[in-house]
Amino acid sequence: MTPRPVAIALASVASAALLLSLAACVPNNPTTETGANALTVESSADACAVSSAEAPSGSIAFTISNTTDEVTEFYLLAEDGLRIVGEVENIGPGIERDLVVQAKPGTYYTVCKPGMVGDGIGKTAFTVTDSGTELAETGDDAEAVALAATNYVAYVKNQVEGLVTSTTTFLDAYRAGDDDLARSLYPTTRAAYERIEPVAESFGDLDPKIDFREADVPEGTEWTGWHRIEKDLWQPTAEDNGGEKYVPLTTDERNRFADLLETDTAALNDAVHATDYTVSIDAISNGAIGLLDEVASGKITGEEEIWSHTDLWDFQANLEGARVAYEGVRDIVEPKDADLVAQLDGEFTELETLLAGYGSLEDGFTFYDDLSTDEVKSLSDGVNALGEPLSKLTAVLVG
Repeated sequence: MTPRPVAIALASVASAALLLSLAACVPNNPTTETGANALTVESSADACAVSSAEAPSGSIAFTISNTTDEVTEFYLLAEDGLRIVGEVENIGPGIERDLVVQAKPGTYYTVCKPGMVGDGIGKTAFTVTDSGTELAETGDDAEAVALAATNYVAYVKNQVEGLVTSTTTFLDAYRAGDDDLARSLYPTTRAAYERIEPVAESFGDLDPKIDFREADVPEGTEWTGWHRIEKDLWQPTAEDNGGEKYVPLTTDERNRFADLLETDTAALNDAVHATDYTVSIDAISNGAIGLLDEVASGKITGEEEIWSHTDLWDFQANLEGARVAYEGVRDIVEPKDADLVAQLDGEFTELETLLAGYGSLEDGFTFYDDLSTDEVKSLSDGVNALGEPLSKLTAVLVG
């Protein structure tokens, strides 16, 4: 049997507390009380129909309904058609989900992705006209929003800086053929990336290069990144590989994929350290929502780490990142909806406590394929219990 990784501590309790202190507070989920411009989106098998091709600048609320027989996603993309301004993942058949964003005047694109793979369908230009409304906050809110953005950017930079060095350490072991060491480093090294994954997704093709699963890669596109190397470290049997015998990567191939991952990670580091890099308040809150969606759509299903089964390491990192983003905007949200904040505080703690019963980043977690059906259901129920109130965060924050 292939050796399984032993978790390695990422940071001391003190540094973890420092990182948590770098966050602020945020809300997301459109209701008729938010004052947001309300639009509907129908995600069907062959279209992504938005009720209007334009909206005035300010808060825009999309209610997305899925009329397909598979899980879908909805994206609002920036003018370059690559950067993600807002997204909702894991929209089940017959389900409605909400996305609230604060949008400045300009050209955007809407697109749906039935099956959550490929390039999506129905990509359409979406215009945000100038409503004359100033999006910048005023007074005490302005100071709190500015501080939240500054602190969250600092947190992101800290995570990516750590990711650069730990990725190099991991890849050095992989290049050298020290697979036992590489396997031990794999899940904890990825944790930094998983904490800020929505940030990586905002930079167009970086996330696909770094973190696409094999099933997500469009036809004709080379599969690179973490999961390409994961498969080589936990080589599947023919039965688990579509009936085909897995062919290990050669030394030259190992070096090439390692070099690509190192280069793409460095590009992510450059992007978050650009002089003009910043985040909007709704991007922070939507990031928290997106991270929990990542848990629901991949980690809790065991599809993210299909070869290594280290999904609970990713789950923990996603949850930590969501907590940091939420805490960053929490004090802005509380005066607007104290009941929501109280509910979120409680649900975060409940889910953190539940997950802690399966291990930690420092000491290692239970592997996904060792979980019972009842244990998976319990974790899934915990994710759903937090996801419902968390989905309301942005709407309250910007409403």
